[in-house]
Order: sequence, then C-alpha cells, then structure tokens
Amino acid sequence: MPGVAKSQGCEACGAPLPTPSRATSGGKAPGGRPARYCSRACRQRAFRQRAERHAPAQAEPAGRGLPPSLDAFVGRERELSRLHTLLRSSRLLTLTGPGGVGKTRLALELAGSVRGARAGRAQWVALDSLREGELLPQALAAALGVRERGGRAGVEALVHALGTRTMLVVLDNCEHLADACAQLAATLLARCPRLRILATSRETLRVPGEVVFRVAELSLTPTGEDHDLAGLLRSEAVRLFLERARTSDATFELGRGEARTVAEICRRLDGLPLAIELAAGRAGSLSLTGILHGLDDQLSLLTDGSRTGPGRHRELGAAIDWSHRLLDPLERVVFRRLSVLGGGFHAEGAAAVCADGEGGGDGAGDRDPLDIVGPHDIAPRTDGIGHPDAHHLVRPEQVLRVICALEAKSLIVRVRGDEPRGAARFRQLSAIRAYGMDRLAEAGELHDTWSRALDWLAGQAAGATASGAFPDTAEGPLIEEQENLAAAVAYAASRADGRHVPLAFALARLLYRQEQLTAARALLSEALERVQDCEDRGAALALAARSACLQDDHAAALDLAREAVAVERAGRHPARLANALDALAAARLCRGEFSDAVAVFAECLAVVRTLGRPLDVALCRHHLAWALLQTGRTEEAERLMEECLPELEAGAPANQLTAALHTAGAIRLAQGDLAAAERRFTEVLLKTPAGESFHALYPLEGLAMVAAERGELQRSLRLYAAAAAIRRRIDTEPEAHWWGQVEAVVARVKERVHPSGVGAAMAAGRRLRGARLVAYALRGTQVRSLVHGSDHDEIRGRAATIGRPPLTGRESAVAELVAEGMTNQQIASHLGLSKSTVAAHLDRVRDKLGVRSRTQIAVRVAGRRGDPEPGN
Repeated sequence: MPGVAKSQGCEACGAPLPTPSRATSGGKAPGGRPARYCSRACRQRAFRQRAERHAPAQAEPAGRGLPPSLDAFVGRERELSRLHTLLRSSRLLTLTGPGGVGKTRLALELAGSVRGARAGRAQWVALDSLREGELLPQALAAALGVRERGGRAGVEALVHALGTRTMLVVLDNCEHLADACAQLAATLLARCPRLRILATSRETLRVPGEVVFRVAELSLTPTGEDHDLAGLLRSEAVRLFLERARTSDATFELGRGEARTVAEICRRLDGLPLAIELAAGRAGSLSLTGILHGLDDQLSLLTDGSRTGPGRHRELGAAIDWSHRLLDPLERVVFRRLSVLGGGFHAEGAAAVCADGEGGGDGAGDRDPLDIVGPHDIAPRTDGIGHPDAHHLVRPEQVLRVICALEAKSLIVRVRGDEPRGAARFRQLSAIRAYGMDRLAEAGELHDTWSRALDWLAGQAAGATASGAFPDTAEGPLIEEQENLAAAVAYAASRADGRHVPLAFALARLLYRQEQLTAARALLSEALERVQDCEDRGAALALAARSACLQDDHAAALDLAREAVAVERAGRHPARLANALDALAAARLCRGEFSDAVAVFAECLAVVRTLGRPLDVALCRHHLAWALLQTGRTEEAERLMEECLPELEAGAPANQLTAALHTAGAIRLAQGDLAAAERRFTEVLLKTPAGESFHALYPLEGLAMVAAERGELQRSLRLYAAAAAIRRRIDTEPEAHWWGQVEAVVARVKERVHPSGVGAAMAAGRRLRGARLVAYALRGTQVRSLVHGSDHDEIRGRAATIGRPPLTGRESAVAELVAEGMTNQQIASHLGLSKSTVAAHLDRVRDKLGVRSRTQIAVRVAGRRGDPEPGN
C-alpha cells in the first residue's frame, strides 16, 4: 500500500525498525523517507557492502593461510608484546637470530594473533626449499594463490592481486635468498600500500624502513643461586624442556631434585629452543642425568627431530650446517678458528687467534689446499648453495669485518653487559662452537689455531704480572678471558706444552682472587711439580702460601712462603723478592705472630722503596700498618695510613683500596673515634661491588662494633648476624685477631639485651640480604659527605636511597609492580587506574628515589623490601 514501508525490519541485520516515538509517524525517518536501517552502524555497513559489489573485480588470493600449530607455545610473552607494537608501526619486520633460536615458531605465533589471520589476512610462505632467487616471485605467487592472467606475470601479478588489500605476508627463512627477498619486499611494499611483511632470516634484508628484531635465547635461571621449583619454572628454557618432555613421554614426571638438572641442561644448551626440544625428546629413553652427560657431544645427541618439520629442524647439526654453507671461504676459516675461544672474544683477541702469521703462519703455504679443508667444504654442492672452500690466508685487518659479517648471519652473538674496555665482546653458542671445532679438526688447523691462542693468552698474562710488585692482588684484563684461559691450560697440559706453566699461574691468580682456593692450589701444585727451575717458581710459591693462609692451613703457608723467599733471595729481582716477603709476612699474621710479621713487612717496604713505584710503596705501607695495629701500635699505624691513602685512592684497584679504608676505620675504632670509624666503614661498603663477598663483611662487622659502642644494641646484633650469615653462605673465615674483637663486642651486647630480644634481632639480621642489607647498614650514617662531589655513579646510586622522601602507599604499589616487570598498561589494569595516572606516579617515584630508569626503580625497591626499622 502507498505510504507503508516495504519491510518492517532492518535491511542490514533484520532487527525491528525504530518505533514511531523514535522516528516520524508512519515509520519514516526524519526527512520523510521510510526507515530502512535500525542504526547508523547498519547504514554504514550496507554502504560498504554496496561499494564492494560495485568495485572493479580483483583477484582474491586464496593462499595457503598459516600452517597449524601442533604444539604449545612456551614463553616469550614480552617478545610477543613488543613485536605486536612493532608490527603495528612498521611494514617490514625481520626476526633474526641463529639457527634453532625459534624465529619460525615465534613468527607463526605472532602472525596467528593478527586480526583476521585465520580468515586469510595472514599468509605463510616457506622459502627453505627454494634455491634460485629468480624464482622467488613465482614461488610467492603460488603460495598466495595468485594466478597469472591478462598478460601479468611475476611481480606484476603479485602487485595486481594484492592491490590495496590489508594483508600480512610471512616470508620464512630468507637468509639464502637475502638479495632476492630484499628486492621483492621493497617493490611490493612500495606498490601495495596496505601490505605488511614479516620475515625470518639469519641475517637482515637491509631494506629501507626495515625494523630488525633479534630473537634471543630463552631465559635461564641465574647461575650460582639456589632456587626452589617455582623459581626454576620462571625460566622459559626450563618450562619448554618440561613441556616437550611430557609430549615425548606421557609418563614423564619430574623427580625430587631433578629440576636443577633440567636447569643445568638448559644452561649447557644456551637456552636454544631447538636444542632444548631435541634434548627433551630423549626423556623417554634417557634419564635426565644421562641427557646432561650426553651433552658432551651435543651434535650426536641432539638428533631425531620432527619428521614433518623442515630438514634443518630435525637435528641440530643440520640447522648449523645450513648457515655454514652460506658463508664465503674467508668467513668459513675465521668461523672455525673462533671455536677455540669458548669464553668469548673481542676483536683484538679474535685477530690474534684467527689471523695467519707471516708466510701463512700455519704452514698452509706448504700444503695443497685440499689437504687443509674438510670434507664438508670440498664436497661438491648440488643445491646451488656455497662453494668449495680452499684455504684463505687471513690478515689481522680482515678479522673485524668478518666478525661483523658472522654476527649479521647469526653465527656469533654479541655478549650484552658491562664492556669496561669499550670494546664489543662476542661468543659462539655452545652447539655452534662444537660444529666449528669439528670443521677446524677436519681442516687440519686445530693445533696451529690453539698455538696462536696460547701465545696470545700467555702474552696477556705476562703483561698483567709486569704491572707491579704484588701481582696476586692486582686486577688485570685476563678476568674476561678466564674461560678461555682454563681451556688453554687444559690443552697445554695434554700436550706437555711449555706454555702450560705461565698460563696455569695466571689462571691460579684469577681463582685466588675469586676465593676458589682449592682449585688454585691444585693448579699450582701440578705446575710446581712439572718444573723445578722455572723463573716463576718463587711467584707460584708465594701465591700458594697466600691461598693456604686463607684456608687456615698455617703450617703449609709458612713453609711455602719461606721457600718462596729463599728462591727469590737467590735471584736478582727485587720486585719478586718483595712479593715473596709480603707472602711470608701474611703467613706470620695468620699464625698470630704479629711482631715477626711487622719485621718482615718492614724489610719488604725497604726493598719496594728501591723500585721507584709509588703505588707499590703505598700498598706495602698499608700492610705494615695493619700488622702494627695488631700489636697495639695505633699511632704508627695511623701515620702510615695517612701517608699511603692518597696514593691508593688515586690509583689502587678497588679491592686494595677497600682493604686500606677498612684498616683506617679499624685504627679509628681502636682509638675510640667512632664517627671517623663509621665514615671509613661506610665508605668501604659503598665501594664494595654488589653481591655477597668477603669484601663487604669487614665493614659490616666494623659498623656492628660502632653501633655497640654507641649503645645501638639491636642494630649491632642485626649487622653482626647478617655478616655471620654471609660468612656461612660463602664459606669464608675472618682473620682470627679481627674476629676475636668482633666476638668480644657482641658478647658484651648480648649481656645487656634480654635473650628474647637477642633472638629476634639475630633472626631479623639473618633475613637481611643484598640491597636491603646495604640500605639498612647505611641508614643513619654520614653518607652524603662521602659521595658529595663524587662522579662514581654506583656510589651515588646506592647512597641515594638514604634520606629521600618516603613513597606514598600508591607510589610504593606502582614501584613494586615495576620491579615485577609490568608495563604501565598492565599496572593500570592491575590497580584500576588510568595509564596517565600510572605515568604520573612513576614521575614522582623517580623524583623521590633520584633515578631515571625502570631498572633503577627495581633496584631501589629491592633495597626497601622488608627493611627492618632500627627500633623494631
């Protein structure tokens, strides 16, 4: 009938049309036309549908979509969150990393989470089976379901099919076709405005606008720390192992104490996902201990991967070989030679080990090239990848360029962390290094490469010992090379190499500084048995004497030190004699023979004065002052410290300076100057490296005695208990005379405190650790005067927690969640706040704590958690 709408329902969704109260009478919309839609959203939806029906026909790529995920995705929550952000803001995102690090699986998980991914808006293109770059457009067209029509082929067909469609294309495994992939990606991105490309490759594509995300290994449990099962399960690597072990053996259960074995397996595998999955696949046939032992030959154990996956994922060796075949001949030579440096390397060390000497160095010029390369290199390739590898002479200036190329191809990784010398440090993952070592042996270069490594490390060790009269306590560059040094010592010992003795001495010094005394003495004993007339024999005996002192082996210490002095008196090296005399005086101190120690230190000082080395003179004065303090001659000790402290503060290593400052504090304490003693002990604590070590124990015990003398009994007991707990954990004994003073003071405190109060204070002290302990120890001390005008960032940071305005309850809650690793958005959701409010709270937290970064906030939070108040 005229004037009546044809339909009483919405044409888009079928819902009832607006009632007359919401529209004009007769069911008409404002303006007199009949109502056809129930809402503006339906009207817009219908408009889009009409536009699409009348749009020019365009090929709809059917495509293969995304491959199904047949196993659970474990970990990498933070990486996925970051990648989602990057994918929204960039059109070409490349995931790079070594073979087996999980690039393909991470890309699949990321692509699967894209809106509309399962409806065809994300397409997967596997390139591992493609060998010719010229065929890449055709391969991509086939994967996307693009047909060649209307005379359009290759790139033109792809551009026409993709057009203005919103699509994510995943190019998996681009490294062997890097140039072709780069050119095609640049073309498609320029001509298809709504296209995004996610690529996985062991090296970057180097296309303008490319965003590179380096996929790291899975997180591991920190070394050297005890963890319960819950703590171990925070490791992504451990969780992945357990997940894959349960899928390979449905009856697999983790037995008591086996979680740490799993953690060690994952650590041995560097957190590499492919290696972990292959190792977990052995859980049905081997015990966890058996798997751990089998990792001595990783490439043989880690095989039998998924039959349905790419061939390079079926065994670890194949994954690495895939990358190795893409190297040019020079890169292959450097790659395999780097495998002897298992502890990592700087460019300087790599050049010393990898570069050939004059005329070939290794005798390479006298051999046929086919005698130098291994079967992996000379076998003719039928896959179009790689070339037969004849020996290439390596010049030192070439090594840095090759290292950069190897990092770009993910065969070495950058070591993140402190780089005190301002030089980047790299390493090979353990499985890659094992592969490189095999290639090195096959090439016939193993011994010559090791020989260059031994020469370089021996030169580094010689430079370290020539720096002063007391090399055992001097810090040197070899600390970074400790793992390489240990491997070199083992190799030299196995071949009766003459360089074994100086290298063993250098390693023993490092172990001594780290308080690995049993290992240090074992190395020294073995080396001393091998040689009787070595020029370093006296130095080795002196080091062995010092190690014996720290182990309370007083008789052996005295015998070794006497022999060291006898050896050096027969020589003509005053510096070596001074070192031996210092060791003998230390042995006397350990035995409580203080007067004899003073006499020997005085002779040592007289010898050192002839050397013209002010720092060595200052060190010897400090040692003499400590001995004088034990005899009660505090005024002479104070005078010596006043003479030596300026020199030590100007140029002594941190451990020697903190020892001297402690001596100065102990002298002031003995003289009854509590304020000055507290300043010195506090200064030592601020300069002590983070972490539990014996360097922090003496200032804590000194502050405990200062607190006792001031009548702060609860504080004294807490500090004493905290220091005693650390001594038990790191298994170190104090000097007998010092410990006697501490125990006497604490005994007097306990007499003045009720037994229940003693127990409570001691229990509270034992709970204090790390940053909380430092914060408590510094509370109320004169910290500001110590750091005023100082440029030492660490001291400023650790002192900054004292005297700051307190955080409010909300600010504390935000800071706690930052310390747990939450983002601002996650904190806002957790606390029911807006994101801007969280940001404002964080600004105030930074101002109050005097920090800039979220990491620094986390450190400060750790210093505040559970910090007992002095009166409690």
